[in-house]
Amino acid sequence: MASLRLRIEGSTFRDPQNREVTLRGINVDAGAKYPKQPDIPSYISEKFYDGDNVSFVGRPFELKDAHTHFTRLKRWGYNHIRYIFTWEALEHSGPGKYDEDFIKHTIEVLRIAKSYGFYVYMDPHQDVWSRHSGGSGAPMWTIYAAGFNPRNFNVTQAALVQNTYLPDPASFPKMIWSTNYTRLVCQTIFTLFWAGKDFAPKAIIDGKNIQDYLQDHYINACKHLATRIHEAGDLEDEVVIGWENMNEVNRGLVGIQDLSVIPPEQQLQLGTSPTAFQGMLTGSGRACEINTWGFGNFGPYQIGRELVDPKGTIAWLSTDYDDSSYGWKRDPQWKLGECLWAQHGVWDTSNDTLLKKDYFANDPQTGKKLDYEGFTNKYFMAHYRNFKNAIRTIHSNAIMFCQPAVLELPPSIKGTEDDDPNMVHAAHQYDGLTLMTKHWNRVYNVDVVGVIRGKYLSPIFAIKIGETAIRNCLRDQLRFLRNESFDYMGIHPMIFSELGIPYDMDNKHAYKTGDYSSQTAAMDANHFAIEGSGSNGFSLWCYTSENCHQWGDRWNGEDLSIFSTDDLEFPPPNPSVLGELPQNQSTTSLDRNSPTFSLSRSNTATTQVSPENLKKAIPQPSIAPTSGPTSELTDKPGFRAAEAFVRPSPVLTHGSLKQYGFDLHNCVFTLSLSADSATPEDAPSIIYLPEWHYPKLHTEVTVSGGKWVIDVQQVGSGTLQTLKWWHAEGDQNIKIQGAKRKAATAPDTSEDEGYLEQCQRNSCSVM
Repeated sequence: MASLRLRIEGSTFRDPQNREVTLRGINVDAGAKYPKQPDIPSYISEKFYDGDNVSFVGRPFELKDAHTHFTRLKRWGYNHIRYIFTWEALEHSGPGKYDEDFIKHTIEVLRIAKSYGFYVYMDPHQDVWSRHSGGSGAPMWTIYAAGFNPRNFNVTQAALVQNTYLPDPASFPKMIWSTNYTRLVCQTIFTLFWAGKDFAPKAIIDGKNIQDYLQDHYINACKHLATRIHEAGDLEDEVVIGWENMNEVNRGLVGIQDLSVIPPEQQLQLGTSPTAFQGMLTGSGRACEINTWGFGNFGPYQIGRELVDPKGTIAWLSTDYDDSSYGWKRDPQWKLGECLWAQHGVWDTSNDTLLKKDYFANDPQTGKKLDYEGFTNKYFMAHYRNFKNAIRTIHSNAIMFCQPAVLELPPSIKGTEDDDPNMVHAAHQYDGLTLMTKHWNRVYNVDVVGVIRGKYLSPIFAIKIGETAIRNCLRDQLRFLRNESFDYMGIHPMIFSELGIPYDMDNKHAYKTGDYSSQTAAMDANHFAIEGSGSNGFSLWCYTSENCHQWGDRWNGEDLSIFSTDDLEFPPPNPSVLGELPQNQSTTSLDRNSPTFSLSRSNTATTQVSPENLKKAIPQPSIAPTSGPTSELTDKPGFRAAEAFVRPSPVLTHGSLKQYGFDLHNCVFTLSLSADSATPEDAPSIIYLPEWHYPKLHTEVTVSGGKWVIDVQQVGSGTLQTLKWWHAEGDQNIKIQGAKRKAATAPDTSEDEGYLEQCQRNSCSVM
């Protein structure tokens, strides 16, 4: 068999020349969460409930635009893609009805990605189950199969959906969509998906428990796409190197010890925050007074109470619903028009009394207490095994990207049969304070992972003060998760398949002024954390080809895309400013016997780039805005903090990578490695060296030994610059000094400092 383009060796990725591969990647494309025809981003209500008659052909983008997007991403140094698609895109018309046109489109996009040399792993994406429950992922028919009526979600607060939010979608509170995980619809459907046989034995459809019915359709849809990719003949192992099981899984109600209280481990509360039982009551049309929460600089805080009164409207399907419309047969013991949990004796609808507050607290098979760890090791792993086995029957070499629940303990599989040598631990980690407040606080932040893992006697000790401490804290959180992965899952590569920053910080200040200094600082801090974490790579969230200033990523108010149609394109160096750029340059002879083989380069160039001559290098965006307001940045820089994410990185390392990092302020990249042998001529270590930071005539390279060359290759309509390094065996180091530029002005932090003092006096709670 031919060598795999990418394989796993212990805790590293390796290429056919046995070089260590660092996966530097991006999620493509956030617009894949909603249909193309009709175009229904989360702020459009028209045709929203016609979930069967949609098409995702054209997601993540049209074929005619694919080269533009892939050229841009390749030039920015990305070598892999987390390819976003949804279950809905495959099977929206009804159970077992696959959209072959969408699959054909996907195959053609993957072929174009292959031509650019990307590694791709497939991500069956979901957020809070479905578009129709406020997120993305599952087809609408799954909500009907679970017995729900999506038209009544907002009024009962069973789920908060921006498309139908009143008084208008634009008033949808920022980041409140994520609270749907702890509202009735998601709590119920995820419970049915993972553990319906244990907790909802009456939920039978087509002779199967709803757990098997939903899981079988989900897995079969992904398997069908894998089959078509396999049949294409030129994609498997060449560009599609693996599959992720599911994005951001959630346990639902499994393991909730008391339905009448908010679980102590529930870290996010925002807006109304019902207990599980209150959700059941309002979902059945009852009025409840519910605590309301805000989110401040130190996490959630209670602000009052709100009466939620559906006035008899229920979130469940009525008794007159035509249950034959999708061709399934629901068992007579599963009654429509009534809460499914009431039917299982959890509560009494005649007097609204909670009968079994601990109904989901223990494993029905063993009686053992359930918690998130128990959920992960029993229910999550059972599904993961089924998903893995289904994919591997088609794609036998598939690398499985195992993603357990976010920030929960990973599965305890080290040394077991599940300790698969061809598996990756895929984790998510965001700077939650920045994400939720949409503000980069340079004065203080919180060690959220440390709080969750019980590292501190008091949450007040989790506060990190000063930008250096904040950056180190972000790094240490990622490093902790990486070490924890070794302890629980075994020796496997780990990547952070999602992390990123909000660009609409401070009420979209950057969009009005062109000042992206806060975004640059936040993005640089996140990359600093990645570089110091010891992980094997990342997939930044995200790239959205249709992002605009007005609606961001066009989904639930999020605005995390590194690209926007309303921002200026990040410019390459302009030869008229920097001087003539030779196509190839080295400070040493390529002859190993040359006396200059071990010498490093001395930079004597004097031309500099400054803010004054920067505008000469600014091209116009290559993709015109498709929606939203006209760009406000036609006469001022607004590169969307690209100087922080377009940064040098190891690509291929002969030997083993020990550590690396980029100092943005001083434009210095350092890397150390250890090699068991001298570098072969045809397999040097390769470093991505962005021309923006490292124009050839303004770059100084110092190596511990060996020879190097800066190479510029044409990529589509752009260029890709790398440094190739041939070195001896043993420990080796390289330092690359680029063109240092004036740092952006830091925003005023007096308000942050004042709030910190107040919180320290009041001993604020921490998320």
